[in-house]
Amino acid sequence: MRKLLIAAMAATAGTGLGLLPASAADEVTLQLKWVTQAQFGGYYVAKDKGFYEEEGLDVTIKPGGPDINPEQVLVGGGADVAIDWMPSALASREKGVPTVNIAQPFKSSGMMLTCRKETGITKPEDFRGKTLGVWFYGNEYPFLSWMSKLGIPTEGGADGVTVIKQGFNVDPLIQKQADCVSTMTYNEYWQIIDAGIPADELVVFKYEEQGVATLEDGLYVLEDNLQDPAFVDKMARFVKASMKGWEWAREHPDEAADIVLENDETGAQTEKHQRRMMSEINKLTDGSNGSLVEGDYQRTVDILLSGGSDPVITKEPEGAWSHAVTEKAGIETQM
Repeated sequence: MRKLLIAAMAATAGTGLGLLPASAADEVTLQLKWVTQAQFGGYYVAKDKGFYEEEGLDVTIKPGGPDINPEQVLVGGGADVAIDWMPSALASREKGVPTVNIAQPFKSSGMMLTCRKETGITKPEDFRGKTLGVWFYGNEYPFLSWMSKLGIPTEGGADGVTVIKQGFNVDPLIQKQADCVSTMTYNEYWQIIDAGIPADELVVFKYEEQGVATLEDGLYVLEDNLQDPAFVDKMARFVKASMKGWEWAREHPDEAADIVLENDETGAQTEKHQRRMMSEINKLTDGSNGSLVEGDYQRTVDILLSGGSDPVITKEPEGAWSHAVTEKAGIETQM
């Protein structure tokens, strides 16, 4: 009886300190934009290191893939929060999918076009008459906006570019089916290097340096859920713990990559690639405390609106982002 009383007192004391028993943890399901890899290292770190548990959360991380649309998963009730690129999210919102950006862990874009130097391409104007590999599934929007800004048609011809639908690999460049392909600084570019094409035989065009970078890897929820104070509180704890995970990943990149590998149930990832990816990803999250910078948002919107006769979005979005969650988390709003 005495032991039971002591145990009860200990449990009560723990609750008073804000340490919730496992049975009382709030469940959160996160839908990733892509498969398990270091691109999402901060979330796996936060789970592995107990940062979510410290916030009274029981987090499930669901890998994505080429056939998984994060917004559709949200709408279908398969996740509470999802990771997506803002161009895709805003395009979906204009079509009636009510998602809202609640946090922006990625400050910079990692998107590039990578070309063989032998094609003679040295500047964006040289794209005319060339064949370019482009990802679709929502990832094509920044590219289309860029071409519109350059005044380069995407229907082929001597003055335009021929666009081929690129799979999530770099085969078109390796096999010389395309002069340039879409790559990320942290992933596909290194696949080209590993395939035996050295960096000095490549020319890269970073969207960030071309002034057409749009926001990537933000956290999105359904708009109606933000009317629920309990949901906002739960998301605030989730974002707070996630940003702690990203900070830890920047301080311990190799260990963070190892944690990602431990969570890769497919066994497809390698230590070399994930450690390299983690190092590059950390460059993209550096400078963000999780709060969406309104200027970065507006730059993304302006780029997407600048599509000439066929813009990605046709009007200024309303209600597409909110600081409610980050403010609840005590995260300072960045200007």
